[in-house]
Amino acid sequence: MDLRIFTEPQQGADYDTLLTVAKATEDLGFDAFFRSDHYLHMGSVSGLPGPTDAWITLAGLARETRRIRLGTLMTAATFRLPGVLAIQVAQVDQMSGGRVELGLGAAWFEAEHTAYGIPFPKEKFGRLEEQLDIVTGLWATEPGKTFSYDGRYYQLADSPALPKPAQRKVPVLIGGLGAKRTPRLAARHADEFNIPFASLADTEAQFGRVREAAREAGRDPGDLVYSNALVACVGKDDAEVARRAAAIGREVDELKENGLAGSPAEVVDKIGRYAELGSSRIYLQILDLHDLDHLELISSQVQSQLT
Repeated sequence: MDLRIFTEPQQGADYDTLLTVAKATEDLGFDAFFRSDHYLHMGSVSGLPGPTDAWITLAGLARETRRIRLGTLMTAATFRLPGVLAIQVAQVDQMSGGRVELGLGAAWFEAEHTAYGIPFPKEKFGRLEEQLDIVTGLWATEPGKTFSYDGRYYQLADSPALPKPAQRKVPVLIGGLGAKRTPRLAARHADEFNIPFASLADTEAQFGRVREAAREAGRDPGDLVYSNALVACVGKDDAEVARRAAAIGREVDELKENGLAGSPAEVVDKIGRYAELGSSRIYLQILDLHDLDHLELISSQVQSQLT
């Protein structure tokens, strides 16, 4: 079971804070540092000092870390044109020595689009499909050849399809709970399928849909990595769990129901139940980015039992 650290910087974090967490992620033996791709805070927090851009952040971290994987859950397809995104991700992959992964989603948060003047089209899923075709198509085009694409939403003509990532293939993550189109899209494009903040029952059902979609597409369902993203709130005792829950404005009982909360033993047990459903990777949503002791506890008393 891989444990990855997943952050939500739009809730209030500057680059230096993210760098500190990323370096702790590396030092403590976690597999990867991921971040969301949002420009507006959610809920009652202030969001100060303001948003940071996902791919600018990852470019900086690419040069200041050495081992951990770096990526997004999920890059918003509405924020960037697909050709530009392909260039950005390829460059950051080169800067990291081949450690980047691209999670790409359709986008859902209309308010952040309104706040920053970003179009929020009605038909987003079709654009996501075309973006995946284009980004992966550009990367797969042989050097010296060109790439063209004539879609409903995007058209490219005679692109040199440069630059190339350092990796032969940048892993692509697709996720969500859509019952039909999402599993089919994952079967076509995904190296990893991720379910965000879902119960065991919903996880089992959606993993089943993705496996079936893969079979229908002529693909071995075992070719995909299956993963979950879950909020983490771990403490040595009840008082520490309660303190950490209060710091992120959540209730302990709700966190235990909907996330990974409680003692290390409780969290290891629940992760084991997700593993029984086929999950081999957990993205731990860490909301208090200043509580590095939390990461140390998870590393020493949760991750150590899973490896």
